[in-house]
Amino acid sequence: MRGLAIAASFFVSTGLWAAQSASERLSESASVFNEIMGTPDKGIPQDLLSKAQCVIVIPNMKKAAFVVGGEYGRGFAECRNTAGTGWGSPAAVKLEGGSVGFQIGGSETDLIMLVMNRRGMDKLAQDKITLGADASIAAGPVGRTAAANTDLKMNAEILAWSRAKGLFAGVSLNGASLREDKDTNADLYGHSMTNREVLASTAAAPAAAQPLISALDKYSSRSSNADRVDKH
Repeated sequence: MRGLAIAASFFVSTGLWAAQSASERLSESASVFNEIMGTPDKGIPQDLLSKAQCVIVIPNMKKAAFVVGGEYGRGFAECRNTAGTGWGSPAAVKLEGGSVGFQIGGSETDLIMLVMNRRGMDKLAQDKITLGADASIAAGPVGRTAAANTDLKMNAEILAWSRAKGLFAGVSLNGASLREDKDTNADLYGHSMTNREVLASTAAAPAAAQPLISALDKYSSRSSNADRVDKH
């Protein structure tokens, strides 16, 4: 009975959390990314961020440890535009899975994933992908100036990090599913859009996405990255 009560509490909480608007979730995603990258020597390696094709931010992913555990989170994928000169419009995503390496017990965890190549970017346009099966994924190295492993950069399509209770670390997400969030896309764009349509669009990003795009511009610029590394 207790397990059922915890399970019910988990699904009620995810239902309430899902009521958060697309604009609110975009604002939260921008805050999470800025906070993580603004921590000296604890963020994502600069060379990886500058080479990433897409950045996925999932703030406040929920976890409930009942029977086998479960996770549920909603966020956004931002990919470079076709010209490679900036970031395009955000595509809404949902991450779901069993126990995938987070802390035991109820918790909230912020997730950041980098999609490192065009092959991984193309997979984001699918309705659903299983991480570790449809797209290779690895725990990302931590440290703003850390030397990223060459094999890691060459072989993993996606690198992942988590932040829970102030601790920022690489995380394994093998077995979790990443799918498009059509309801949030409709909320953000005013009509139904698939992630394939969002990522292929050349239209200007909505105003609500500008804080996240500005944060990505700030930290993914190669020249500005070099300046920040020098200062640390």
